[in-house]
Amino acid sequence: MEKQMNAEQSYVGMWVTKDGYIRHELLPNGRYDEGRGNNKSAYRGRYRIEGNHIEYVDDTGFTADGDYRDGILYHAGMVLYREEK
Repeated sequence: MEKQMNAEQSYVGMWVTKDGYIRHELLPNGRYDEGRGNNKSAYRGRYRIEGNHIEYVDDTGFTADGDYRDGILYHAGMVLYREEK
């Protein structure tokens, strides 16, 4: 359980496509908020990380997943990069 919490915490933050159109904010409480274009909260839900794999369940019940490889999130055909502040 502790290993899973550490993995989730290491991925907490904002992940964004190169063009900035899609933004995944992974919150420390296991929730996420996905923005698309001018819609800051197009999708919301929860996520769970095991190793380098992430599982999403949005608030309507839709599921998706992705994988982290070399510091990049590959999710549903999208490529997202950690946004640095």
